[in-house]
Amino acid sequence: MAADAPIDLKAPAPEPEKTEKEEDKGLSNDTLTKYTTAGQALAEVLKKFVPEVVAGKKVIDLCIQGDALVASTVAPLWNKAKNGVKVAKGSAFPTCISVNNTVSHVSPLPSDPEIVLKDGDVVKIMLGIQLDGYAVTHAETVFLGAKAEGAAADVIKAAYEAAQAAMRTLKPGSKNWDVTEVVEKVAKDYACAGVEGQLSCQHLRDVTDGKKRILLNPSPELKRDHETVTFEEGEVYGVDVLVVTGSDAKAKPEASRTSVYKRANDVNYQLKMKTSRATFSEIQKKAGAFPFTLRALDDEKRARMGVQEAVAHGLLKPYEIVQTAPGTLVAEFFFTIALLPAGPLLLSPTPVWYAADKVASTKSLGDELAALIAQPLRAPKKKKNKAGAAADGAAEVKA
Repeated sequence: MAADAPIDLKAPAPEPEKTEKEEDKGLSNDTLTKYTTAGQALAEVLKKFVPEVVAGKKVIDLCIQGDALVASTVAPLWNKAKNGVKVAKGSAFPTCISVNNTVSHVSPLPSDPEIVLKDGDVVKIMLGIQLDGYAVTHAETVFLGAKAEGAAADVIKAAYEAAQAAMRTLKPGSKNWDVTEVVEKVAKDYACAGVEGQLSCQHLRDVTDGKKRILLNPSPELKRDHETVTFEEGEVYGVDVLVVTGSDAKAKPEASRTSVYKRANDVNYQLKMKTSRATFSEIQKKAGAFPFTLRALDDEKRARMGVQEAVAHGLLKPYEIVQTAPGTLVAEFFFTIALLPAGPLLLSPTPVWYAADKVASTKSLGDELAALIAQPLRAPKKKKNKAGAAADGAAEVKA
């Protein structure tokens, strides 16, 4: 893939090609522009941040650095008030750094045990940006060393190619179980499996856990509890592809306490404790509808106490820290994608670290799956006459 041209984040984002049908489906030109601007800003953050993830760094320091980069990158964007109201903007997901068999959601507090990265670690990086409630989240996996080999190479390549296959399967008319199936097929070719029960959701304005959902490697009970859904034009999805080495795909709670929470928009409860009310008010002002880390609040001790009542009554949902079996490795790639009439539009950036020459796996995909991920994400545009080309002139979008 050719390198992207430098982006002026202070200038309005180029508007994706729009049709009347897109307007009808709820993805207006303004909405698409906010999504693409958030994606471009996230790309700028990742270009600076991913190279900083190296052996010897403390996870807490990296998480603080990532969150600071997000804040400074969105600061100059969309500052002009409309009808006296400024556009809400900021983090859509706090920076999380999860290592080896820890699946995700690690964003430590100063009081938590210290985690230091070391050579040979498989490191998952996750963060996101939202503009006016339109969120773009991204995760990618980095290997700390010259080149990933053996099981580390297998799981990273499996997760990357499973994400590529999922992008090309998630299209209008397809079902959520089609994505589940293709991820599992790719993982199996690398002697891996999707982490059991991991969830991906439809995105709407101020919503990252919409009702249409995709489940990875579900148990029969989990599959029975989730309905079949059909993807439609105009929808946006955040897809979290998590793959583990071997065949034991179960993830169990870790001893570490989570610091990442999200407000439950469908629950109302009058908090009784003064500390709880003060903490919840601070959360609403700083994070709104999006996931946040307790590190973003003013007082860690008060925050830890203040969230307990809100969690107990369902006002806040914790993002639990879970682990697969000891000795296993987990890789992750998360992408945000819009389903448009012209084809899927990848809103999140392409991974910064991943390249074929950095993973030396001896395994490979079968012909059918290899052909699937070799396809462009969007079909090439048909050639137009000179008059049509002059009137249109939009660039082709590929994965």
